[in-house]
Amino acid sequence: MKKRILVAPLNWGLGHATRCIPIVKALISEGFVPIIASDGSALQLLRKEFPNLSSIELPSYNITYAKNGKLFKLKLLKDSPKIINAIKEEKKAIKRILELNEISGIISDNRLGVRHKNVPSIFITHQLNVLSGSTSWLSTKMHLSFIKKFDACWVPDFDNVNNLSGKLSRSKQIDIPVKYIGPLSRFNKSKTKITTNLLVLLSGPEPQRTLLEEKLLMELKSYHGSIIVVRGLMEKEQHVEVRDKITLYNFMTSEELEKTMNTSAGVLCRSGYTTVMDLAKLEKQAFFIPTPGQFEQEYLAKRFTELNIVPSCSQDEFTVKKLIDVPLYKGLTMPKETTNFKELFNLF
Repeated sequence: MKKRILVAPLNWGLGHATRCIPIVKALISEGFVPIIASDGSALQLLRKEFPNLSSIELPSYNITYAKNGKLFKLKLLKDSPKIINAIKEEKKAIKRILELNEISGIISDNRLGVRHKNVPSIFITHQLNVLSGSTSWLSTKMHLSFIKKFDACWVPDFDNVNNLSGKLSRSKQIDIPVKYIGPLSRFNKSKTKITTNLLVLLSGPEPQRTLLEEKLLMELKSYHGSIIVVRGLMEKEQHVEVRDKITLYNFMTSEELEKTMNTSAGVLCRSGYTTVMDLAKLEKQAFFIPTPGQFEQEYLAKRFTELNIVPSCSQDEFTVKKLIDVPLYKGLTMPKETTNFKELFNLF
């Protein structure tokens, strides 16, 4: 009988779910039976991608952002009892799942309670060093205390100076096996005709997703060129709306988004790490607007701007004129290395 592997991404934006897509496909290719486990938009997305796979709804962390980016850390601190309770509920859910299903392995992408002592449990993260300003030492220590309870940690990046995540994926404080598995992207680059001047990708928890959408739709009215906006709203049906030169989609499937990204001259988006991996895989030029107050995204945006790879600015500072700078930067790329999934899955 084929071994069943539980794949459980965190529902914090769509990045954790989308970077699990190549893992799920690789599991199927290697003869395993993946079972999807998540909640909210992440679960909706994976159910659309893999309608024939079994899926399970997990307790929600109910993560939302502060309207004021300066209050991001305070809001997260205020929500911490809710998150800790969700982790406890996750553990109970995993116990029930294992009682009802024969599971040979668990792959958790940042879901801190999705593990079991009797089943090989893998934690996926690019953040072994969790930035939170003056309290980075504390947030890192807390995060690692959860990771250490897993059997191994997979980091979706390269283990060299040319990595994508910079200092985020570096830590000397972790004492479980850490494997740098290479960046994870659901996309492939194709040589095709450019048909869209600008692709806008919206993502992340509310209310910041909506705040950025409202600002960009106002600013981009004066943009000279064709624009496609993918709003990052996982709904039952796909909706397309045309406003002058702007075409808005509530969401796209992986296949549609891959084609759209390949046929777009440039991308305007958040600087989330999954987006960084996708842009590097497709060798795209971009402009980053980090989520206000999210230290990880602010760090990545600043890093790539300083390396002359991708220009960026804060949400408040953005104007359409700033997009003029995009061609002056190198754009993201990465080596043509592939992840050895066969070797990774030997754990199961």
